[in-house]
Amino acid sequence: MAAALTLEGVSKRYGDFQAVRDLSFQVEKGTICGFLGPNGAGKTSTLRMILGLQAASSGRIDILGADDGRKVRDRIGFLPEERGLYKKMTPVDAIAFFGALKGLPSGEGRRRAREMLDAQGLGASKRKKMKELSKGMAQKVQLIASVVHRPEFVILDEPFSGLDPVNQQGLEAVIRQLAADGATVLQHAERLCDKVVLLARGRKAFEGTVTEARATSKRFLELEGVIDPAAAAALPGVSGVETISEHDGVRVLKAALAAGGRGQEALKAAFLGGLDVRRFELREPTLHDAFISLTGDNPDIDQSVKTAAEAAR
Repeated sequence: MAAALTLEGVSKRYGDFQAVRDLSFQVEKGTICGFLGPNGAGKTSTLRMILGLQAASSGRIDILGADDGRKVRDRIGFLPEERGLYKKMTPVDAIAFFGALKGLPSGEGRRRAREMLDAQGLGASKRKKMKELSKGMAQKVQLIASVVHRPEFVILDEPFSGLDPVNQQGLEAVIRQLAADGATVLQHAERLCDKVVLLARGRKAFEGTVTEARATSKRFLELEGVIDPAAAAALPGVSGVETISEHDGVRVLKAALAAGGRGQEALKAAFLGGLDVRRFELREPTLHDAFISLTGDNPDIDQSVKTAAEAAR
């Protein structure tokens, strides 16, 4: 499959500080790729280089066949982390305005705006001022404004941040439709992704599918009760135990399973051994777990990864 985006050996230095180090990855056409990492990993610098807002210190970037995002900017849609819509504009006016900046005729922009707002359940709000809309409604309008010109490549920075489940589902539907229509999506969230690229300290830590990323981390049991951690560590198939919380003698333990370890066998052994287990849960690794496994770090992972990990449980 042809690549919509290719980075080869890309680095970015600000004086003595190197934000991005020898970064290489590809995003194939028509796919949804998650671009994730902790705060300070180099994501923002990379996105700015892809968009042509700043030059790479070294390496090569190819986006939609161009060596500079500015050359194909009318074919790119961008939803920045910091939202910005004119508060006194109506949604239709705002969407048509951003479409016009990408070369879309005003009349066509307004027609598409009304159509897309209706599809997102915002038909009744078309004539309201932006300042009268809820956060979820405004975020939907911002996304529509980013893609009303039907871009071939879409970059979404924190698209689901702060949204309730209903509004998240609405945005997911828009993103799925973009990919179904042939657009390539690079987003700062795990949800819906065909593949993910994980960054750590300016370097690529992983590139592959979400399933492949999770497979780098161990499955684990979560046990709650009056349990001695040493006794839990001795259960069959358990390779390590850490205490998550403790209150009035009741502990919540995270017990990692070794390769081939079975949660049912560990639970059976716990009851046969007389352990006071009040709650037992087998958990699959999240993307956050995978990141720690891949990098050896336990950073203050950014909110998009936390939200994605919780949603995947």
